Amino acid sequence: MSNHSPASTGRELAQIAVFAGIIAVLGLIPAIVPVGSAVPITAQSLGIMLAGAILGPRRGGLAVLVFLALVALGLPLLAGGRGGLGVFASPTVGYLVGFPIAAVVIGAMTQAVGRPYRLVLGIGINILGGVLLLNLLGVIGLVLRADLGVGAALVAALPFVPGDITKAILCALVARGVHAAYPGLLPARRRERADARV
Repeated sequence: MSNHSPASTGRELAQIAVFAGIIAVLGLIPAIVPVGSAVPITAQSLGIMLAGAILGPRRGGLAVLVFLALVALGLPLLAGGRGGLGVFASPTVGYLVGFPIAAVVIGAMTQAVGRPYRLVLGIGINILGGVLLLNLLGVIGLVLRADLGVGAALVAALPFVPGDITKAILCALVARGVHAAYPGLLPARRRERADARV
């Protein structure tokens, strides 16, 4: 039998829908296309980080998958009003594939740390999952779809890094506030759970 009541299931579905919407809304912020790059700098990776850091790996990953499903259906939800199956064959495919992976990794590491949410650890987790991992997957996509060598793809990805680090910090600040207001979103730390059993 499932441990989820209809109310908790409805709440989870609402959270997933809200965060899919947040990622879509962040796509309305105009993208910046660096000179010589095939990939625009967008605010949407902030939404990916927020989904993982706040909702955790399962719900955060599902929120991103819902967003990508809507994109695949043709809704112009990506920055610049892009949508449709064609975007998954473009040079940005590595980033798109990386979106749910980054959300899951950030969510899993955030939940492993537990509550209370720690700002410095949160920033580090966001940088690992939302900057390093996401850009690594983006570089792989550029190599495969933009006919770039690994060195050229790394150079093309470099303009993203300062902005992504800024987004990682902003995400951690927002996540800390949300988790302070709703502490039940994160599990207790392992030591706290052990103390509670004594």
